[in-house]
Amino acid sequence: QLQLVERGGGSVQPGGSLRLSCAASGFTLDYYATAWFRQAPGKEREGVSCISNNGHSTSYADSVKGRFTISRDNAKNAVYLQMNSLKPEDTGNYYCAVIRYYHCSEYDRNALDAWGQGTLVSVAS
Repeated sequence: QLQLVERGGGSVQPGGSLRLSCAASGFTLDYYATAWFRQAPGKEREGVSCISNNGHSTSYADSVKGRFTISRDNAKNAVYLQMNSLKPEDTGNYYCAVIRYYHCSEYDRNALDAWGQGTLVSVAS
């Protein structure tokens, strides 16, 4: 059974950085794209970034392009999200997800229904 555990959240000031990690167990990520989503208070969950199964292709929401970098280590069955130049609007609970396909096309619609607890990111002065 797929289990996802996200770590690395915290409270930072605007302009700060955080690195999130996601560890998968009970499931091998090698054949699947993986993605990060976030949910801000009072808002719907949204896709932030996706990486193809082999790491050769990535996708980013416009709001995070140039600031966030997604990566993966299939040997460790893990996915990461490096977040730089954080803004208050980046505040939210961040979740990783396995995508049904090896690619990231329409990844925000194709996440497997297996969500971890997420990790909370708070950006404030």
